[in-house]
Amino acid sequence: MSENYPVEGAGLGLRRALLKPLEGQSPEQISFLEAVPENWIGVGGRLGKRFRAFTERYPFVCHGLSLSIGGPEPLDVEFVKQVRSFLDQHDIRFYTEHLSYCSDHGHLYDLMPIPFTADAVHHVADRIRQVQDILERPFAIENVSYYAAPGQEMTEIEFINAVLEEADCGLLLDVNNIYVNSINHRYDAEEFLTALPADRVVYFHVAGHYVEAEDLRVDTHGADVIDPVWQLLDQAYAHCGVVPTLLERDFNIPPLADLIDEMDIIIELQKKWSQPAASVSHG
Repeated sequence: MSENYPVEGAGLGLRRALLKPLEGQSPEQISFLEAVPENWIGVGGRLGKRFRAFTERYPFVCHGLSLSIGGPEPLDVEFVKQVRSFLDQHDIRFYTEHLSYCSDHGHLYDLMPIPFTADAVHHVADRIRQVQDILERPFAIENVSYYAAPGQEMTEIEFINAVLEEADCGLLLDVNNIYVNSINHRYDAEEFLTALPADRVVYFHVAGHYVEAEDLRVDTHGADVIDPVWQLLDQAYAHCGVVPTLLERDFNIPPLADLIDEMDIIIELQKKWSQPAASVSHG
């Protein structure tokens, strides 16, 4: 495993629908798994034992849903402490969350866009540092898909880079989200990608989405990854090097063999950029 990354190779998001298929086999393509901590914290009994069996078999990372890192309400310190205990209990190698918010006097059950403002940068960076202090370990935020930009005073890339710099945290780079946003907000995906700091990347996400209209994509994680997103992943390896990459699939989950076919594409691209002759920029 590279010292730069908590895991290596290709990974798969563990969903409950995949427990039974994965209990019966251990595909060689799967080097690590990712879990949503909110789905497993406090889960005991038979289901908890089944999850424990997976964390004993595979390296794990966690990607959360309800931290609400950009929210106006005070940070839920008790929840962060629960996450820390969960990470310790299962020897989870890294914890990430969305650069968004999902609460304001209650849970909003959606990931809302943070205004791209200097005040928001300071607010989010302060909360990220607080999370890292409680966890006593590094933490990374994910670039998210969004469909409106309220109160925008800077560009998306300026906002993300300012948060990363001020908070001194990692980046979970979601390739599909860059592609979706590039269509919805009319910018060049590769230009955006190469403006992100490669040295802060912890791992990649890749996923499918829904085509609502010619100029509107919806990030669903409910379909196969499309060719332009695979091409952007290839460009991401060119920019960052061979980064661990996780396939997300949350809905319309196909047979495990179909997911493995997609993971094979990830592995082939990683092999391509692992070759000594490959010209890899680490800019």
